[in-house]
Amino acid sequence: MATTISVSWDNLYKLIAELYEKAGMTQADAEYHAYGLVTASLRGVDSHGVMRTEAYLTRILNGAINLHPQMRCIQKDGALRVLDADGASGYIAGREGMSLAIQIAKETGVGMTLVRNSNHFGAAALYAQMAVDAGMIGFSTTNVKPNVAAPGAIGNVVGNNPFAVGIPTYCEFPFMLDMALSVVAGGKLKMAIAKGEKIPLGWASDKEGMPTDDPQKGFDGYLLPAGGFKGLGIAYAIDLLCGVMTGGAFQNHIRNMFKDPTEPSRTCHMFLAADVKRLLSREEIQSRMKEYRDYIRSIPTVSGIPLVFPGEIEAACAADRREHGIPLPEAVYRQLADLGEQYGLSVRL
Repeated sequence: MATTISVSWDNLYKLIAELYEKAGMTQADAEYHAYGLVTASLRGVDSHGVMRTEAYLTRILNGAINLHPQMRCIQKDGALRVLDADGASGYIAGREGMSLAIQIAKETGVGMTLVRNSNHFGAAALYAQMAVDAGMIGFSTTNVKPNVAAPGAIGNVVGNNPFAVGIPTYCEFPFMLDMALSVVAGGKLKMAIAKGEKIPLGWASDKEGMPTDDPQKGFDGYLLPAGGFKGLGIAYAIDLLCGVMTGGAFQNHIRNMFKDPTEPSRTCHMFLAADVKRLLSREEIQSRMKEYRDYIRSIPTVSGIPLVFPGEIEAACAADRREHGIPLPEAVYRQLADLGEQYGLSVRL
């Protein structure tokens, strides 16, 4: 198993922000992109964290990401907006999309933004958390290029189309469910490759549709859907909502951020915000959420380990990593250190 090296989150944030600014991003956009990557790593979602730094840099340098997009609202009706992201980084388009949904929700109670012509937006929880921080329920989702095979099929039929739901609890951490619709996200295979680890059978199949425990063969082959045809159906629904209904890209009209590093991904997103103050008071939400969480924890388990509330593990991981650093596979650490030297960055790992 490959070794890991712990690095302080603030050093990683400063290095990535400076790197992307040197590559041509505005300071504000570079800082937000770095914030999104580091936040994912802090929460333990390493597959969508700082290990993707070089992949985004390659796309920036290749022009696949538009560093100075002219995002515009192409449809406005009631609480609904449709934005064209003009090939922006998905992080920047996602920030704009959820910010607009929150703004509308403050006025009407609910706001919904659809975004087309964007790029990979990282972990969906980043945008659901924006709504939670504004005292709102948040929902965020995106389509991606087909990378999931239907059970028994040879060939990808739909993306693993992740989504996140965030709900304020006014306790130690919010409810935060963030999941892709494959058994695991493709980034987990990339992490296993970087660590030199095997993957469990059932995560992916190879190019011939056969189960594999080799992460590289799985990455080159097909991810498998969570829950079989149930997960597959939800993935279809997200592609229809994000891609088909926005007039944007869907299915193979979308490009892969790793396999098509010179082309805009053309991914599409959906963001929803709902103002909880119009439902219950802060005190009522806090009390009822605590009762809900405590009931879950009270259920006996075979292992004796209590059930956890979605978002609890990530919150605990973030607290630990803020104090002790983010563990990086040695290959990722060396990659980032080399980028720092190559670009003459002021931050050193």
